[in-house]
Amino acid sequence: MSVSGKRIKNLREERGLSQLEFAERIGMSNSVLSRIESGKRPIEDNEINIFADFFEVSGDYILGRSISRTPSGGSAYMDGGKGWTEEEKQVADAAIQAWREMKKKQQEQQDK
Repeated sequence: MSVSGKRIKNLREERGLSQLEFAERIGMSNSVLSRIESGKRPIEDNEINIFADFFEVSGDYILGRSISRTPSGGSAYMDGGKGWTEEEKQVADAAIQAWREMKKKQQEQQDK
């Protein structure tokens, strides 16, 4: 079983979905999903997005490139933003982005 297949299967099972139920919900044939989960078929680019969006995780997590489920694009909220207003999400994302820029500049100065 591939890392991606294992992660998709685990995420699906965490949601209490059968393979057939999940395949129907994302508009994929059950046989294709079965082959992806078992590692017999690679995941196509558009499918990574489908899985990541459905499970609210990063594509990197699906691919096994990250152990963090949260997207790395600046999400400061670990609960997926449940209960956060759009303004709160924007402020949190801006704060994280500013912090990242500051750390990058500090690293660049240290490297000189």
